[in-house]
Amino acid sequence: MIWTQGCSLHCPGCFNPATHDPTGGRPVRVAALLRRIRRLGHTIEGVTLSGGEPLEQAEAVLALLEGLHRTTSLSALLFTGYTWDELLARPDAGRWLACVDVVIAGRYAARQRLARGLRGSANQTVHLLTDRYLLSDLEAVPEAEVVLAPDGNLVASGIAPVRL
Repeated sequence: MIWTQGCSLHCPGCFNPATHDPTGGRPVRVAALLRRIRRLGHTIEGVTLSGGEPLEQAEAVLALLEGLHRTTSLSALLFTGYTWDELLARPDAGRWLACVDVVIAGRYAARQRLARGLRGSANQTVHLLTDRYLLSDLEAVPEAEVVLAPDGNLVASGIAPVRL
């Protein structure tokens, strides 16, 4: 999972408001991130981009996605708060769609909370752009995951993360 920093959408009830401030986070060069991902080799299936809002760092995120698409066989999943129509209206839409397997699009709507199938709320739409995944694959993803790291730390993640 790659978390981008900065989001001007500020969806009420967002589970990750710490990523809204564009000056937060830690800068990472695209080339360095590509090297880190490539070193993971066969230990991962793909890369998921979320945020913040990945489309608000379009140049860097597109460079990363295009680099991964060109040099690896990893899948790519993009979470964006922008709607599918807003994504398609962008002049760089073709570049995004050419290097992503799945897009989950739409602002989080707390009143429509769903927290399953990788969608936070029922208004969000799923777009399978390649035949790499089926909708049933996304629906099989658990709502939350807790991992015990080798150093003894617990890490909670997911669309409905468990509070530790």
